[in-house]
Amino acid sequence: MWAYVIRRLILMIPTLVIISIVVFTIIQLPPGDYLESYIAELQSQGESVDKQKIAFLRQQYGLDKSMPEQYLTWITGFFQGDLGYSFEYNMPVTEVVGDRMYLTILVSTVTIIFTWIIAFPIGLYSATHQYSWGDYGLTLIGFIGLATPNFLLALVLLYLANVYFGTSIGGLMDAKYINQPWSWDKFTSVLEHLWIPVIVIGTSGTAGMIRRIRANLLDELNKPYVVTGRAKGLGETRLLLKYPFRVSLNFFIADIGNMLPSIISGAEVVALVLSLPTTGPMLLSALQSQDMYLAGSFLMFLAMLTVIGVLISDLLLAVIDPRIRLGEGATR
Repeated sequence: MWAYVIRRLILMIPTLVIISIVVFTIIQLPPGDYLESYIAELQSQGESVDKQKIAFLRQQYGLDKSMPEQYLTWITGFFQGDLGYSFEYNMPVTEVVGDRMYLTILVSTVTIIFTWIIAFPIGLYSATHQYSWGDYGLTLIGFIGLATPNFLLALVLLYLANVYFGTSIGGLMDAKYINQPWSWDKFTSVLEHLWIPVIVIGTSGTAGMIRRIRANLLDELNKPYVVTGRAKGLGETRLLLKYPFRVSLNFFIADIGNMLPSIISGAEVVALVLSLPTTGPMLLSALQSQDMYLAGSFLMFLAMLTVIGVLISDLLLAVIDPRIRLGEGATR
């Protein structure tokens, strides 16, 4: 197993190098000196330009050098924790991200936990009670959840929360706590606003996961090893959880590669509708304004999480499913 992990880690190096080159190329489009575009944008808005600051940024980040040298400067600084300078926000990228990263992780993590808590029991019930009234009712609710647009559900919940609970519309906290140090009152305000984005973002994901768990579990329940387990006297609960349910989780484990980046990026459309101070809208804004360091840092970080997530899913699949073996199997 360790030999397999080492080989995968070695393969990750050229993969990340290629990804970094692609990301750097994307954020450099259209070609040209980004600082010149930034200066022109400031002048069009009637703002003054600090030439000394522009010269300092050009020298510090190697923007007066060739493209290969700019790439080396950018990627070296990235792995040293220097994510560059955001020209749109006029401050270092690490300061721009700030609390947005923590709030994004909080919203996404709670949403994933919410999805698991709801989807797993319902999926198990639907599979073990196929074509019952409960199965039909839960299936109907699942289809409604899949068909309801997230932004529409967000607007409805914002209205209900404001009318019946007095929760301020939009955001993840009351306005008085924005840009303030963390305190117990600020944390309580975040929890008060957190349930709306969690329900909105988690609804479609929960409905989809219920359908996949039900389908995979039904497929496993009809296989011969389940009949053999019953013939040997295994209890239904133990048989269900130890074998069919365990194998049916393969799709869920394999999806970790997509799940890790989503924790950081968040649901962009819902974040825009709910005015959430998360990283999703910031990434869209950075891409639209060609804020190269802010956009590049996000894209590179998401790519790294994807590669790491795929490695983690491979290892967990080998642990969960005894049919899967790491490395090259014996040739027969």
